[in-house]
Amino acid sequence: MVNVPSDTGTAERRERPRAGAAHAPALGSANLNPFGDLVTLQHLCARLAKALKPVFDGVLRADLRCWAEPLAVQRWADYRAERGHGLTAWQPLVMGNARARVQLALDVTLVLEMLDAFFGGDGEAPNPLPVDFTPAAETLVARLATMLATPLEAAWEPLTRVAFRAEGANLATLPELAGDDPVIVTRFGIAIGERKPAFIDILYPVAALKPHGAALTVKVHGLPAEVEPEWRSGLTRAVMGVRFPIRSVLAEPVVPLGLLLDLKQGDVIPIDFGPEVPVMVASRRLGTGLVGTANGRAAVRLTQLEPLCEEDFR
Repeated sequence: MVNVPSDTGTAERRERPRAGAAHAPALGSANLNPFGDLVTLQHLCARLAKALKPVFDGVLRADLRCWAEPLAVQRWADYRAERGHGLTAWQPLVMGNARARVQLALDVTLVLEMLDAFFGGDGEAPNPLPVDFTPAAETLVARLATMLATPLEAAWEPLTRVAFRAEGANLATLPELAGDDPVIVTRFGIAIGERKPAFIDILYPVAALKPHGAALTVKVHGLPAEVEPEWRSGLTRAVMGVRFPIRSVLAEPVVPLGLLLDLKQGDVIPIDFGPEVPVMVASRRLGTGLVGTANGRAAVRLTQLEPLCEEDFR
């Protein structure tokens, strides 16, 4: 099952040493990261992790923990060396224009565990692992990528509106990246309880993010700005001026359909009501009151108010 220690002998990637996202390039070397400390992208990943949980809960049929790992900027060749030569599912997603691609990277073990759980199994991957993906595994990964497109768009929306779309591809085909191309590796962990986690990588080529560089370099402010007192007072006055209809239901007689069809002008419908009648505001009950007169006009004197709860304000 997913997150159970595997017999394949692969190390848990959380323990692997990885370069930080913010670091100064060595003298004479190219700067892999032109976007600064990438704190904004890290916040975006934390937001995305919360949205990924229901997606993987549904596929693995389990209640999972989901979180974002610290991101890193690496050369594509270094990332490939870190993953090793095991079978990996490379699922591209179109980001914005037709030329920008984001890569979803899944280990074959996780893919097969998800496939087994999706079809009602215990989430066990076969041993030994296959050397290629089956059509069912390719369909599942494509479906997963389609489901991830919506939370990706929602996570990016505070920065910039950008569309994501799953693209059909052979999962075993490596992305078209040169060895020196820099990629930003965003990694997400999923786990059942305290069991060993599995990891999903979403790779952003730096070239694909350059059109959004201005949004990525915006500093995130931890404390919200204070609301201006004058604006708050004006809003309060405007809200207090909203008008609501109040009505009192004296009686709601019930008559047979036959009698209703025979009614004619001058007929009397008897009604009966107690000393107290309900008082309504729109469709909600405000309380009860006594029917009487005030200043020569019919009126209702409130005798009891219904307690308000939080649901009344939604």
